[in-house]
Amino acid sequence: MQKNEQIQAFIEGEVLCFDKPLGWTSFDVVNKVRSMMRYVLGIKKLKTGHAGTLDPLASGLLIICTGKQTKSIESFQEMEKEYTGTFLLGKTTPSFDLETTVDGHFPTGHITHELALQAAHKLSGHQEQIPPQFSAKKIEGERAYEFARRGEHTELKARKIVISKFEITRFELPEIDFRVVCSKGTYIRSLARDFGKELHSGAHLKSLRRTRIGNFQAEGAWTIEAFEQHLQALADPKA
Repeated sequence: MQKNEQIQAFIEGEVLCFDKPLGWTSFDVVNKVRSMMRYVLGIKKLKTGHAGTLDPLASGLLIICTGKQTKSIESFQEMEKEYTGTFLLGKTTPSFDLETTVDGHFPTGHITHELALQAAHKLSGHQEQIPPQFSAKKIEGERAYEFARRGEHTELKARKIVISKFEITRFELPEIDFRVVCSKGTYIRSLARDFGKELHSGAHLKSLRRTRIGNFQAEGAWTIEAFEQHLQALADPKA
């Protein structure tokens, strides 16, 4: 595809899959991709958005839509998601992940592989899950994490979710690796909390990667660096 054709395709509407790096917010990626397309290709105005937020401490698939394809964002958000990651047993944090420091210690000596499998089975299927206090849920116009960072507790309502698969892929206490396939609205950090409680212990999320949204895969998705090189090649008059 020639430069002018690609520019027109971006403007009219494209669905782009990116591998979000650790430490970046989802909006960081959107802003970076939009600014690269505008600067490198000379596009003055470009409507851009993402389909499904990933926490800064998570990596993996982020779908970015341009132009008319931004109208498809809601349908992508409704799609089934797949994640892999690691729970750390025996310790809890207020955010249920590494964003905050450890606030509780719990025994793990009684936990066996069989008990972990039983807990995963119990937390599979239709569930009612309470979102984390450190989440982007809105309460009276403010994000829940804004209250949490001020040390203010808020009551978050449980929401119905579906966990269609919850597999234990590595059992080496205090770490447990997992693969989860779930519905929209599932918080894997909350699953870490619930998993720890189910094991009569505590747990938080050590690492997380989104590997799939519907039929879109993280494997083969653009990195920021590769996409920038692609754009520069398109912009090169000698190409």
